Amino acid sequence: MLQRMSGVFIGALFGTIFVVANAHDPLNPAVAIALRVLAVLTFAGLLALALRAGRDGGPTGADAEAPQADWFRGKFAFVVGAEVVLLIGGNLALRAAGAPQETAVAWIALIVGLHFVALMAVWKRRSIAVPGVALTALGVIGLGMAATSAVAWVPFVSGVLSGVALLGGCAYAIAHTYRATVRS
Repeated sequence: MLQRMSGVFIGALFGTIFVVANAHDPLNPAVAIALRVLAVLTFAGLLALALRAGRDGGPTGADAEAPQADWFRGKFAFVVGAEVVLLIGGNLALRAAGAPQETAVAWIALIVGLHFVALMAVWKRRSIAVPGVALTALGVIGLGMAATSAVAWVPFVSGVLSGVALLGGCAYAIAHTYRATVRS
């Protein structure tokens, strides 16, 4: 369970970063601050619930892992390596092509979403497909918006909403794990 929770912590942290970094103009400043505060409070709550779930019990049922299982090696390392190459290479290509600066967050959302879809197959966890598909779609939408007069809204669509999707996916995973530990 600890390895799975590590992935959830990472997802929740990046979800929080997505919101905090991208909640800005053209949003109303009060709305931007509220979104940032909510993201940080959500992360803190998820962290507390995950720690409590980990303290209250070990892995159960579908969440049980073989002791020798290592989710963060082998195919995982390949997926993350490909993600890094695509993130850097894609952003360099977008910059070289003269794409607006806002496309960077859309590209990041797209690649991070695809990385979750790939990890669904590696980890055999269908639940991570939901935030993966959501981020992929928000990235594609943001890239499309970048070619329109709505380019200023790309950080909100591809950044803030992607952060919300990540936090929501992590909340689901932590709540599911917590309920399983409470029942056992």
